[in-house]
Amino acid sequence: MAEAMKLPGQLVFGLDIGTRSIVGTVGYRVGEKFHVVAQCIREHGTRAMLDGQIHDIYKVGETISEVRSELEERLGRTLKDVCIAAAGRVLRTVTVRVDMERDSDREVNGEDIYALDSTGVEKAYEVFLKDNVSDMKFYCVGYSVVRYYMNGYTMGNLEGHRAKTIGADLIATFLPEDVVDGLYKAVDLAGLDVVNLTLEPIAAIQVAIPEMYRMLNIALVDVGAGTSDISITKDGSIVAYGMIPVAGDSLTEVIARHCLVDFATAEQIKRDTGSREQIEYKDIMGLSQTISTAEIAEVTADMIADMTGQVADKIRELNGGRSVSAVFVVGGGGTLPGYTEALAGKLGIQKERVAVRGGEVMQNIEFLEADARRDSLMVTPIGICLSFYEQSNNFIFVYFNEQRIKIYDNNKVAVVDAAMQAEFDSDGLFPKRGKELNYTVNGRPRITRGAFGESAVITVNGNEADIYTPIHANDQIKVTESTAGEAAQVDINQLPEFGTVMRVEVNDTPVDLPRFASVNGELQSGYYSIQDGDAIEILSYYTVRQVAEFMDVIINQEMNLYVNNRLADMDTKVYENFSVVWTMEELQLSDRDKYENELQDTFAELPEDDGTYQKNSTRSEMQAAENTQDPVRADSTDHDGASRGEGTKAAAEAETKEKDSLKAEEKEGGLAADRGGSGAQEPDGLSMYVSVNGAQIRLAGKTSYVFVDVFEHIDFDLSKPQGSGIVTRLNGRDAQYMEEIHSGDIIEIYWKKS
Repeated sequence: MAEAMKLPGQLVFGLDIGTRSIVGTVGYRVGEKFHVVAQCIREHGTRAMLDGQIHDIYKVGETISEVRSELEERLGRTLKDVCIAAAGRVLRTVTVRVDMERDSDREVNGEDIYALDSTGVEKAYEVFLKDNVSDMKFYCVGYSVVRYYMNGYTMGNLEGHRAKTIGADLIATFLPEDVVDGLYKAVDLAGLDVVNLTLEPIAAIQVAIPEMYRMLNIALVDVGAGTSDISITKDGSIVAYGMIPVAGDSLTEVIARHCLVDFATAEQIKRDTGSREQIEYKDIMGLSQTISTAEIAEVTADMIADMTGQVADKIRELNGGRSVSAVFVVGGGGTLPGYTEALAGKLGIQKERVAVRGGEVMQNIEFLEADARRDSLMVTPIGICLSFYEQSNNFIFVYFNEQRIKIYDNNKVAVVDAAMQAEFDSDGLFPKRGKELNYTVNGRPRITRGAFGESAVITVNGNEADIYTPIHANDQIKVTESTAGEAAQVDINQLPEFGTVMRVEVNDTPVDLPRFASVNGELQSGYYSIQDGDAIEILSYYTVRQVAEFMDVIINQEMNLYVNNRLADMDTKVYENFSVVWTMEELQLSDRDKYENELQDTFAELPEDDGTYQKNSTRSEMQAAENTQDPVRADSTDHDGASRGEGTKAAAEAETKEKDSLKAEEKEGGLAADRGGSGAQEPDGLSMYVSVNGAQIRLAGKTSYVFVDVFEHIDFDLSKPQGSGIVTRLNGRDAQYMEEIHSGDIIEIYWKKS
């Protein structure tokens, strides 16, 4: 082993394990430059790999050991840690959009971004499992964020910004378990430990397309031996990547059949086409032959057309059905004459916009060995080394509830990642709600959620942990599933619609009534516990019967009931701010006859009727009076007269005129009595005149009078309703039945028409 080199930076060892060869690269980064210290290329002795997938693990392991030994000899130091890249014909990608709502508009930190990325990977895995029809187990071997979102707007870097919502477009890549295991097993046989795993398309783009060019819509095609790996950039990010299982080996096989040589000889002929006009070789018969580059181009033209057609189709698929602005080609297979021109034609772009990229893209790469290769073959190996600095990751083994699992390690692995890999139900990690209640309130659907249960009990190596606790190789993780909380429970009195009382006025007294509800057609109190599927109606009314029951009042059949001055019954509905009146018993028939007889005697002694006074108003007169009433005043339910005033100006003038007339008449009558006139003897009690519906009536025989007394002196049949209710007015305002009246009062009584 040579004397150890003195180097200023940490050495990174990268292996490009390709179908035809293995390229080992060792270097270090200082600032923006990566320094390649040593490189080694070894071809497989046999076809140990096919289409990017290892077929003979031990043969590949031997080749890796040879590469490692040669590099160690040059460097004078032992190599233990290695970075590798994965590819293969069964590579699968899933693109998802994930958004997270945050509790408040606070700064986004690294933990928030990690949680967002992890949620995206989990979502991608769920999508992948739905679409995976094979029985193979796949691993997520990497992901890349296409773009981030802050409050719905695109953002390059979320950290440090204040945001209510954050989101990301993310590409996750999946490979079968046997592909990943084969890579790790081959590396392990060579005595190496994997410290970083990336994808070959991502590795190549690290070198071939600098970040400043990624704003453009560019495709990178890495034409290897077994696969053609494709990456797409746009708007500053890698937006898609994929592969096709057609590459340089397909061209080599065409040359082998045409020249009648073995595969290795055909491979050498293919490589020489880029540097020689005439190529000499021996066929399997041992005969010396010569073939021109032009002839090789003609022989491989059909295969190149087919290959570039598949590449072009894949580029359009990855780019949303459209072509790209330009294509960079790397890898040995893309150097064959005619490849770039054919691909440009398939994509419909200028041939100058499809070019092989080699040394010209390595402006930030410095080669310390004089004979180092600087062509397109070295783009991916150097990119594998650079990926170490961008995203150091690996697969590690941990134990999840005593189950040994392999998990992709990106240096940010947490308990939640292990749970996902172990296919542990994510609902078991978070507190579960109890059963919800579904019901309707006044016809509108409503849900009451159950209570949260207990969170999962998590330990890592016996220590208390949570889902975000970092984990490392061989950690022991134990998770006791979370529990469900209590089922939703709510009483009717907890509903906001039920939260107030209903106020009504009963016989001029305010009364507060508690609310009631109808549940599935049955009356229930506020203490009723709502059941799933209940149809609840919050009642906005009482019946007169319910009002009386609440007030412990017994209503007999002889009492008159009124709601808002309308004749009512026990089932009449009473809404908020309504008025309810129940009256005293009606006068007995004997009393009515007595008063009518007294009234007849009084009128017999009055002067002859001149049309000013009459016992009763006729129906036609009453109807005329009814038609002259203010409809606004007639419909009102207020009892204090505030909303109506004290009557119209005309009513006031009429009242004054009536009173003046009555005073004059009474005075005249009094004088006549003093002079010994012939007026009849008045019965005991107070005698007075009032105006009822425009007619004067005389009340006598009582010391005081209330409004209801006038019904004994007018033709108004209460037993045969002729409207929706009785309107009672006193001096231009609404009146109560038991309200006291006085001489000269102006009274209106009529049926209110519906």
